[in-house]
Amino acid sequence: MKKVLICALLAITVACCGTALYAQDSMSQGQGMGQGGPGGMHRMPMSPDQRLQRMTQQLNLTADQQQKIKPILEQEQQQMQTLHGDTSMSQQDRMSKMQQIRQGTNDQIKSVLNPDQQQKFAEMQERHGLGMGHGGMQAPPQQAPPQ
Repeated sequence: MKKVLICALLAITVACCGTALYAQDSMSQGQGMGQGGPGGMHRMPMSPDQRLQRMTQQLNLTADQQQKIKPILEQEQQQMQTLHGDTSMSQQDRMSKMQQIRQGTNDQIKSVLNPDQQQKFAEMQERHGLGMGHGGMQAPPQQAPPQ
């Protein structure tokens, strides 16, 4: 009788802990790369450091390019935070201003890249909604069939 009670208690403990760990793992995966989760949760934008790291991996940035791009990304973040705090603008005006900021940032970044990197950067922008990677309003691009 004692063994049955201990086994039942152990089974309940494992079930409870497993569920909690699964839920925690699902949440951490959704937040790790700025991805939205189920139920329409808002995704958090990546920090300038995270964006630089991703760009470094995808574009093979040199140390010199990283030094030039990091302040551009930090400036964009500062401008976006200021814009988010500005309640005097309409939603449409704010979205328009965000697009202008992103376009200016992308233009500055392109000037630091070599031609091959510029092409890859343009492809990255197309995959992420033409530079609207912070929750843009455009439909996802069509994927090419596998070759």
